[in-house]
Amino acid sequence: MSPAQPLDALVIGAGPAGLAIAAALGAEGLKVVVLSPEDCRDPWPNTYGIWGDEVDALGLGHLLEHRWSYTCSYFGSGSSDSADPANSPTCHRRDYGLFDKNRLQQFWLERCEAAGVQWLRGRALELSHGSGRSQVATAAGEVLEARLVLDASGHKAVFVQRPDRGPVAGQAAYGVVGRFSAPPVEPGQFVLMDYRCDHLSPEERSEPPTFLYAMDLGQGRFFVEETSLALAAPVPYATLKQRLERRLAHRGVAIEQVEHEEFCLFPMNLPLPDLDQPVLAFGGAAAMVHPASGYLVGALLRRAPVLAAAVAARLRAEPAADSLQLAQAGWQALWPPELRRKHALYQFGLEKLMRFSEPQLRGHFASFFSLPSAQWYGFLTNTLSLGELLAAMLALFATAPWSVRWGLMGMRGREVQLGLRMLDP
Repeated sequence: MSPAQPLDALVIGAGPAGLAIAAALGAEGLKVVVLSPEDCRDPWPNTYGIWGDEVDALGLGHLLEHRWSYTCSYFGSGSSDSADPANSPTCHRRDYGLFDKNRLQQFWLERCEAAGVQWLRGRALELSHGSGRSQVATAAGEVLEARLVLDASGHKAVFVQRPDRGPVAGQAAYGVVGRFSAPPVEPGQFVLMDYRCDHLSPEERSEPPTFLYAMDLGQGRFFVEETSLALAAPVPYATLKQRLERRLAHRGVAIEQVEHEEFCLFPMNLPLPDLDQPVLAFGGAAAMVHPASGYLVGALLRRAPVLAAAVAARLRAEPAADSLQLAQAGWQALWPPELRRKHALYQFGLEKLMRFSEPQLRGHFASFFSLPSAQWYGFLTNTLSLGELLAAMLALFATAPWSVRWGLMGMRGREVQLGLRMLDP
Protein backbone atom coordinates (compact mmCIF):
# COMPACT_ATOMS: atom_id res chain seq x y z
CA MET A 1 0.00 0.00 0.00
CA SER A 2 1.47 3.31 -1.02
CA PRO A 3 2.04 6.05 1.58
CA ALA A 4 0.40 8.39 -0.94
CA GLN A 5 -2.95 6.69 -0.30
CA PRO A 6 -4.24 8.33 2.88
CA LEU A 7 -6.63 6.32 5.01
CA ASP A 8 -9.44 7.47 7.22
CA ALA A 9 -8.52 4.93 9.90
CA LEU A 10 -5.67 2.49 10.49
CA VAL A 11 -6.61 -0.22 13.00
CA ILE A 12 -3.76 -1.99 14.79
CA GLY A 13 -4.68 -5.58 15.65
CA ALA A 14 -6.96 -8.26 14.17
CA GLY A 15 -8.38 -9.89 17.30
CA PRO A 16 -11.99 -9.49 18.44
CA ALA A 17 -11.54 -5.79 19.28
CA GLY A 18 -9.74 -5.00 16.03
CA LEU A 19 -12.31 -6.73 13.85
CA ALA A 20 -15.23 -5.24 15.78
CA ILE A 21 -14.09 -1.64 15.41
CA ALA A 22 -12.86 -2.10 11.82
CA ALA A 23 -16.27 -3.47 10.82
CA ALA A 24 -18.06 -0.59 12.56
CA LEU A 25 -15.82 2.08 10.98
CA GLY A 26 -16.22 0.48 7.57
CA ALA A 27 -20.00 0.44 7.98
CA GLU A 28 -19.81 4.23 8.42
CA GLY A 29 -18.27 4.52 4.98
CA LEU A 30 -14.71 5.15 6.16
CA LYS A 31 -11.64 3.88 4.34
CA VAL A 32 -10.10 1.42 6.79
CA VAL A 33 -7.00 -0.79 6.84
CA VAL A 34 -6.26 -3.37 9.53
CA LEU A 35 -2.56 -3.88 10.29
CA SER A 36 -1.61 -7.01 12.23
CA PRO A 37 1.37 -9.37 12.40
CA GLU A 38 -1.10 -12.29 12.38
CA ASP A 39 -3.48 -13.32 9.64
CA CYS A 40 -6.93 -11.95 10.40
CA ARG A 41 -8.33 -15.47 9.90
CA ASP A 42 -6.00 -17.18 12.36
CA PRO A 43 -8.07 -19.07 14.98
CA TRP A 44 -8.51 -17.30 18.32
CA PRO A 45 -7.08 -19.25 21.26
CA ASN A 46 -9.53 -18.38 24.05
CA THR A 47 -13.20 -18.98 24.72
CA TYR A 48 -15.72 -16.16 25.11
CA GLY A 49 -18.82 -16.35 27.27
CA ILE A 50 -21.82 -14.04 27.49
CA TRP A 51 -25.17 -13.97 29.27
CA GLY A 52 -28.07 -15.07 27.09
CA ASP A 53 -30.09 -11.90 27.65
CA GLU A 54 -27.12 -9.79 26.58
CA VAL A 55 -26.56 -11.58 23.28
CA ASP A 56 -30.31 -11.74 22.61
CA ALA A 57 -30.62 -7.96 23.05
CA LEU A 58 -28.03 -7.61 20.29
CA GLY A 59 -29.90 -10.04 18.03
CA LEU A 60 -26.85 -12.30 17.86
CA GLY A 61 -27.96 -15.45 19.64
CA HIS A 62 -27.16 -17.42 16.47
CA LEU A 63 -23.44 -16.83 17.12
CA LEU A 64 -23.51 -19.08 20.20
CA GLU A 65 -22.14 -22.60 20.04
CA HIS A 66 -23.65 -23.60 23.38
CA ARG A 67 -26.39 -22.20 25.59
CA TRP A 68 -27.35 -23.29 29.08
CA SER A 69 -30.50 -22.64 31.11
CA TYR A 70 -29.25 -24.68 34.09
CA THR A 71 -26.83 -22.03 35.40
CA CYS A 72 -25.58 -21.97 38.97
CA SER A 73 -22.71 -21.33 41.39
CA TYR A 74 -21.49 -22.91 44.63
CA PHE A 75 -20.53 -20.66 47.52
CA GLY A 76 -20.49 -23.17 50.37
CA SER A 77 -17.30 -24.52 51.88
CA GLY A 78 -17.87 -27.97 50.41
CA SER A 79 -17.66 -29.72 53.75
CA SER A 80 -18.45 -33.42 54.07
CA ASP A 81 -21.96 -32.61 55.27
CA SER A 82 -23.85 -32.77 51.99
CA ALA A 83 -27.06 -31.86 53.78
CA ASP A 84 -25.66 -28.48 54.77
CA PRO A 85 -27.75 -25.85 52.90
CA ALA A 86 -24.58 -23.78 52.45
CA ASN A 87 -23.31 -26.44 50.04
CA SER A 88 -26.31 -26.44 47.72
CA PRO A 89 -26.06 -24.57 44.42
CA THR A 90 -27.16 -20.97 43.96
CA CYS A 91 -29.36 -21.03 40.84
CA HIS A 92 -29.02 -17.96 38.61
CA ARG A 93 -32.14 -18.49 36.48
CA ARG A 94 -30.59 -16.76 33.49
CA ASP A 95 -29.25 -18.37 30.34
CA TYR A 96 -25.52 -18.33 29.68
CA GLY A 97 -23.87 -18.83 26.31
CA LEU A 98 -20.50 -19.70 24.85
CA PHE A 99 -19.65 -18.12 21.52
CA ASP A 100 -18.71 -20.23 18.55
CA LYS A 101 -15.33 -18.52 18.10
CA ASN A 102 -15.15 -19.24 14.38
CA ARG A 103 -18.68 -17.98 13.79
CA LEU A 104 -18.05 -14.80 15.81
CA GLN A 105 -14.84 -14.16 13.89
CA GLN A 106 -16.58 -14.78 10.58
CA PHE A 107 -19.41 -12.45 11.60
CA TRP A 108 -16.98 -9.54 11.87
CA LEU A 109 -14.88 -10.57 8.87
CA GLU A 110 -17.92 -10.60 6.58
CA ARG A 111 -18.89 -7.12 7.72
CA CYS A 112 -15.35 -5.89 7.20
CA GLU A 113 -15.19 -7.31 3.71
CA ALA A 114 -18.64 -5.95 2.80
CA ALA A 115 -17.45 -2.48 3.85
CA GLY A 116 -14.22 -2.71 1.85
CA VAL A 117 -11.87 -2.98 4.82
CA GLN A 118 -8.37 -3.94 3.66
CA TRP A 119 -5.84 -6.18 5.41
CA LEU A 120 -2.12 -5.74 5.80
CA ARG A 121 0.30 -8.14 7.48
CA GLY A 122 2.99 -6.38 9.46
CA ARG A 123 4.16 -5.24 12.86
CA ALA A 124 3.68 -1.62 13.89
CA LEU A 125 6.86 -0.13 15.35
CA GLU A 126 6.66 3.66 15.46
CA LEU A 127 3.95 6.29 15.51
CA SER A 128 4.35 9.95 14.61
CA HIS A 129 2.00 12.83 13.91
CA GLY A 130 2.35 15.63 11.41
CA SER A 131 0.34 17.76 9.01
CA GLY A 132 -2.84 16.77 10.82
CA ARG A 133 -2.34 13.06 10.15
CA SER A 134 -0.67 10.09 11.82
CA GLN A 135 2.08 7.93 10.38
CA VAL A 136 2.85 4.35 11.41
CA ALA A 137 6.17 2.77 10.47
CA THR A 138 6.18 -1.03 10.21
CA ALA A 139 8.94 -3.54 10.86
CA ALA A 140 9.21 -4.00 7.07
CA GLY A 141 10.04 -0.32 6.63
CA GLU A 142 6.67 0.69 5.21
CA VAL A 143 5.04 3.96 6.35
CA LEU A 144 1.24 4.10 6.52
CA GLU A 145 -0.55 7.41 6.81
CA ALA A 146 -4.04 7.77 8.24
CA ARG A 147 -6.26 10.49 9.57
CA LEU A 148 -6.71 8.39 12.70
CA VAL A 149 -4.79 5.48 14.19
CA LEU A 150 -6.84 3.17 16.39
CA ASP A 151 -4.89 0.73 18.58
CA ALA A 152 -6.76 -2.52 19.23
CA SER A 153 -3.69 -4.64 19.97
CA GLY A 154 -4.74 -5.71 23.46
CA HIS A 155 -3.80 -4.66 26.98
CA LYS A 156 -0.11 -4.52 26.02
CA ALA A 157 -0.98 -1.87 23.48
CA VAL A 158 1.63 -0.74 20.99
CA PHE A 159 0.99 2.99 21.09
CA VAL A 160 -1.57 3.79 23.81
CA GLN A 161 -0.34 5.85 26.75
CA ARG A 162 -1.85 5.51 30.21
CA PRO A 163 -0.90 6.65 33.72
CA ASP A 164 1.07 4.38 36.03
CA ARG A 165 -1.05 3.75 39.10
CA GLY A 166 0.87 0.85 40.55
CA PRO A 167 0.67 -2.92 40.03
CA VAL A 168 -2.00 -4.16 37.64
CA ALA A 169 -4.01 -7.14 38.87
CA GLY A 170 -4.54 -10.02 36.47
CA GLN A 171 -7.24 -12.65 36.28
CA ALA A 172 -5.53 -15.94 35.50
CA ALA A 173 -7.13 -19.21 34.46
CA TYR A 174 -6.06 -22.67 33.34
CA GLY A 175 -8.65 -24.80 31.60
CA VAL A 176 -9.18 -28.06 29.75
CA VAL A 177 -11.69 -29.05 27.11
CA GLY A 178 -11.90 -32.82 26.96
CA ARG A 179 -13.33 -36.07 28.22
CA PHE A 180 -13.33 -37.26 31.80
CA SER A 181 -13.71 -40.50 33.74
CA ALA A 182 -16.92 -39.12 35.24
CA PRO A 183 -18.92 -35.93 34.61
CA PRO A 184 -17.18 -33.01 36.39
CA VAL A 185 -20.51 -31.13 36.47
CA GLU A 186 -24.11 -32.29 36.26
CA PRO A 187 -25.60 -33.02 32.83
CA GLY A 188 -26.62 -29.82 31.04
CA GLN A 189 -25.10 -27.65 33.76
CA PHE A 190 -23.11 -24.43 33.54
CA VAL A 191 -21.20 -23.44 36.69
CA LEU A 192 -20.18 -19.80 36.83
CA MET A 193 -18.28 -20.05 40.13
CA ASP A 194 -17.58 -23.05 42.35
CA TYR A 195 -15.76 -21.81 45.43
CA ARG A 196 -15.94 -25.11 47.31
CA CYS A 197 -12.51 -25.71 48.80
CA ASP A 198 -12.80 -29.03 50.64
CA HIS A 199 -9.98 -30.41 48.47
CA LEU A 200 -7.50 -27.96 50.06
CA SER A 201 -5.66 -28.19 53.35
CA PRO A 202 -6.29 -25.52 56.03
CA GLU A 203 -2.94 -23.96 55.14
CA GLU A 204 -3.82 -23.82 51.45
CA ARG A 205 -7.14 -22.17 52.23
CA SER A 206 -5.20 -19.18 53.53
CA GLU A 207 -3.58 -18.77 50.11
CA PRO A 208 -5.22 -16.72 47.33
CA PRO A 209 -8.64 -18.30 46.59
CA THR A 210 -9.51 -19.82 43.22
CA PHE A 211 -12.77 -21.13 41.81
CA LEU A 212 -14.00 -23.53 39.15
CA TYR A 213 -15.71 -22.29 35.96
CA ALA A 214 -17.17 -25.29 34.17
CA MET A 215 -19.76 -26.44 31.66
CA ASP A 216 -21.22 -29.50 29.96
CA LEU A 217 -20.50 -29.21 26.22
CA GLY A 218 -22.57 -32.28 25.35
CA GLN A 219 -21.67 -35.68 23.87
CA GLY A 220 -19.42 -36.49 26.81
CA ARG A 221 -17.27 -33.35 26.47
CA PHE A 222 -16.75 -30.79 29.23
CA PHE A 223 -14.85 -27.56 29.76
CA VAL A 224 -13.37 -27.04 33.23
CA GLU A 225 -11.26 -24.05 34.22
CA GLU A 226 -9.62 -23.10 37.51
CA THR A 227 -9.70 -19.32 37.86
CA SER A 228 -8.29 -16.64 40.13
CA LEU A 229 -10.49 -13.57 40.50
CA ALA A 230 -7.68 -10.98 40.25
CA LEU A 231 -4.30 -10.61 41.89
CA ALA A 232 -1.06 -8.70 41.48
CA ALA A 233 1.01 -10.79 40.83
CA PRO A 234 -1.42 -13.29 39.24
CA VAL A 235 -1.68 -16.89 40.38
CA PRO A 236 0.78 -19.01 38.32
CA TYR A 237 -0.61 -21.42 35.74
CA ALA A 238 1.14 -24.33 37.45
CA THR A 239 -0.74 -23.61 40.67
CA LEU A 240 -4.06 -23.34 38.84
CA LYS A 241 -3.45 -26.61 37.00
CA GLN A 242 -2.54 -28.42 40.22
CA ARG A 243 -5.64 -27.07 41.97
CA LEU A 244 -7.88 -28.09 39.09
CA GLU A 245 -6.53 -31.64 39.07
CA ARG A 246 -6.89 -31.92 42.86
CA ARG A 247 -10.40 -30.51 42.78
CA LEU A 248 -11.43 -33.07 40.18
CA ALA A 249 -9.66 -35.95 41.93
CA HIS A 250 -11.36 -35.08 45.23
CA ARG A 251 -14.68 -35.66 43.47
CA GLY A 252 -13.53 -38.89 41.83
CA VAL A 253 -12.94 -37.38 38.38
CA ALA A 254 -9.87 -37.84 36.20
CA ILE A 255 -9.00 -36.21 32.87
CA GLU A 256 -8.93 -38.92 30.21
CA GLN A 257 -8.54 -36.92 26.99
CA VAL A 258 -7.39 -33.31 26.47
CA GLU A 259 -8.73 -31.67 23.32
CA HIS A 260 -7.62 -28.16 24.20
CA GLU A 261 -5.71 -26.45 27.00
CA GLU A 262 -6.56 -22.84 27.75
CA PHE A 263 -4.12 -20.42 29.37
CA CYS A 264 -5.82 -17.12 30.06
CA LEU A 265 -4.38 -13.99 31.68
CA PHE A 266 -5.71 -10.46 31.34
CA PRO A 267 -5.65 -7.30 33.47
CA MET A 268 -8.73 -6.43 35.51
CA ASN A 269 -7.82 -2.99 36.84
CA LEU A 270 -5.89 -1.42 33.99
CA PRO A 271 -6.02 2.40 34.27
CA LEU A 272 -7.99 4.27 31.66
CA PRO A 273 -5.79 5.61 28.85
CA ASP A 274 -4.78 9.24 28.55
CA LEU A 275 -7.89 10.69 26.91
CA ASP A 276 -5.96 13.62 25.39
CA GLN A 277 -3.63 11.60 23.16
CA PRO A 278 -3.93 11.73 19.35
CA VAL A 279 -4.28 7.95 19.02
CA LEU A 280 -7.53 6.15 19.84
CA ALA A 281 -7.92 2.69 21.37
CA PHE A 282 -10.54 -0.03 21.57
CA GLY A 283 -10.94 -3.27 23.52
CA GLY A 284 -8.31 -4.28 26.05
CA ALA A 285 -6.07 -1.43 24.88
CA ALA A 286 -8.81 1.00 25.96
CA ALA A 287 -9.25 -0.72 29.37
CA MET A 288 -12.68 -2.01 28.33
CA VAL A 289 -12.35 -5.31 30.22
CA HIS A 290 -15.01 -5.24 32.94
CA PRO A 291 -13.07 -4.72 36.22
CA ALA A 292 -15.54 -6.84 38.20
CA SER A 293 -16.42 -9.68 35.83
CA GLY A 294 -13.69 -9.78 33.17
CA TYR A 295 -16.25 -9.69 30.34
CA LEU A 296 -15.34 -7.89 27.12
CA VAL A 297 -17.11 -9.23 24.02
CA GLY A 298 -20.54 -7.84 24.91
CA ALA A 299 -18.98 -4.40 25.34
CA LEU A 300 -17.20 -4.72 21.97
CA LEU A 301 -20.49 -5.50 20.24
CA ARG A 302 -22.39 -2.68 21.94
CA ARG A 303 -19.80 0.07 21.89
CA ALA A 304 -18.03 -0.33 18.51
CA PRO A 305 -20.94 1.23 16.55
CA VAL A 306 -21.13 4.13 19.03
CA LEU A 307 -17.42 4.86 18.72
CA ALA A 308 -17.41 4.54 14.93
CA ALA A 309 -20.41 6.84 14.60
CA ALA A 310 -18.72 9.54 16.69
CA VAL A 311 -15.53 9.44 14.61
CA ALA A 312 -17.47 9.45 11.33
CA ALA A 313 -19.68 12.34 12.49
CA ARG A 314 -16.61 14.43 13.33
CA LEU A 315 -15.10 13.66 9.93
CA ARG A 316 -18.27 14.71 8.13
CA ALA A 317 -18.73 17.85 10.19
CA GLU A 318 -15.06 18.87 9.93
CA PRO A 319 -13.39 17.35 6.87
CA ALA A 320 -10.13 19.06 7.87
CA ALA A 321 -10.14 17.65 11.43
CA ASP A 322 -6.70 16.41 12.44
CA SER A 323 -5.76 13.20 14.28
CA LEU A 324 -6.00 14.79 17.71
CA GLN A 325 -9.49 16.17 17.05
CA LEU A 326 -10.73 12.85 15.70
CA ALA A 327 -9.22 10.96 18.61
CA GLN A 328 -10.83 13.34 21.09
CA ALA A 329 -14.23 12.79 19.48
CA GLY A 330 -13.65 9.05 19.83
CA TRP A 331 -12.45 9.20 23.42
CA GLN A 332 -15.45 11.30 24.45
CA ALA A 333 -17.81 8.72 22.93
CA LEU A 334 -15.94 5.72 24.35
CA TRP A 335 -15.38 7.06 27.87
CA PRO A 336 -17.99 9.72 28.72
CA PRO A 337 -17.98 10.93 32.37
CA GLU A 338 -20.62 8.44 33.59
CA LEU A 339 -18.73 5.43 32.21
CA ARG A 340 -15.49 6.75 33.73
CA ARG A 341 -17.19 7.08 37.13
CA LYS A 342 -18.57 3.56 36.83
CA HIS A 343 -15.13 2.25 35.87
CA ALA A 344 -13.64 3.83 38.99
CA LEU A 345 -16.44 2.38 41.10
CA TYR A 346 -15.86 -1.12 39.73
CA GLN A 347 -12.13 -0.79 40.38
CA PHE A 348 -12.88 0.45 43.89
CA GLY A 349 -14.86 -2.73 44.54
CA LEU A 350 -12.24 -4.98 42.97
CA GLU A 351 -9.54 -3.45 45.16
CA LYS A 352 -11.49 -4.62 48.19
CA LEU A 353 -12.22 -8.10 46.85
CA MET A 354 -8.53 -8.73 46.16
CA ARG A 355 -7.92 -8.57 49.93
CA PHE A 356 -10.84 -10.84 50.89
CA SER A 357 -10.16 -14.23 52.39
CA GLU A 358 -11.78 -17.34 50.95
CA PRO A 359 -14.68 -17.30 53.49
CA GLN A 360 -15.25 -13.59 52.84
CA LEU A 361 -15.38 -14.13 49.08
CA ARG A 362 -17.89 -16.95 49.48
CA GLY A 363 -20.03 -14.73 51.71
CA HIS A 364 -19.72 -11.79 49.33
CA PHE A 365 -20.80 -13.70 46.22
CA ALA A 366 -23.61 -15.50 48.03
CA SER A 367 -24.98 -12.08 49.00
CA PHE A 368 -24.33 -10.65 45.54
CA PHE A 369 -26.34 -13.32 43.75
CA SER A 370 -29.17 -12.99 46.27
CA LEU A 371 -29.78 -9.47 44.92
CA PRO A 372 -32.64 -9.05 42.44
CA SER A 373 -31.64 -10.63 39.14
CA ALA A 374 -31.77 -7.33 37.26
CA GLN A 375 -29.26 -5.81 39.68
CA TRP A 376 -26.57 -8.50 39.63
CA TYR A 377 -27.01 -9.04 35.88
CA GLY A 378 -26.72 -5.31 35.14
CA PHE A 379 -23.68 -5.09 37.43
CA LEU A 380 -21.87 -7.91 35.60
CA THR A 381 -22.71 -6.63 32.12
CA ASN A 382 -22.09 -2.93 32.91
CA THR A 383 -25.58 -2.01 31.71
CA LEU A 384 -26.79 -0.25 34.88
CA SER A 385 -26.80 3.52 35.11
CA LEU A 386 -24.45 5.05 37.68
CA GLY A 387 -27.37 5.57 40.06
CA GLU A 388 -28.56 2.00 39.61
CA LEU A 389 -25.03 0.70 40.14
CA LEU A 390 -24.69 2.62 43.42
CA ALA A 391 -28.08 1.33 44.53
CA ALA A 392 -27.01 -2.25 43.83
CA MET A 393 -23.80 -1.83 45.81
CA LEU A 394 -25.68 -0.32 48.76
CA ALA A 395 -28.16 -3.19 48.67
CA LEU A 396 -25.28 -5.65 48.68
CA PHE A 397 -23.74 -3.97 51.72
CA ALA A 398 -27.08 -4.04 53.55
CA THR A 399 -27.61 -7.78 53.00
CA ALA A 400 -24.01 -9.05 53.34
CA PRO A 401 -22.81 -10.81 56.52
CA TRP A 402 -20.80 -8.70 58.94
CA SER A 403 -17.52 -10.38 57.95
CA VAL A 404 -18.05 -9.01 54.45
CA ARG A 405 -19.28 -5.60 55.66
CA TRP A 406 -16.14 -5.07 57.74
CA GLY A 407 -14.04 -5.87 54.68
CA LEU A 408 -16.03 -3.43 52.58
CA MET A 409 -15.76 -0.62 55.13
CA GLY A 410 -11.98 -0.62 55.50
CA MET A 411 -10.22 1.95 53.30
CA ARG A 412 -6.77 0.72 52.32
CA GLY A 413 -4.36 0.84 49.43
CA ARG A 414 -5.61 2.76 46.39
CA GLU A 415 -9.23 2.88 47.50
CA VAL A 416 -9.15 6.54 48.56
CA GLN A 417 -7.75 7.53 45.14
CA LEU A 418 -10.37 5.44 43.36
CA GLY A 419 -13.11 6.95 45.50
CA LEU A 420 -11.99 10.45 44.57
CA ARG A 421 -11.85 9.49 40.91
CA MET A 422 -15.54 8.55 41.09
CA LEU A 423 -16.20 12.20 41.97
CA ASP A 424 -13.78 13.67 39.45
CA PRO A 425 -13.19 11.20 36.61
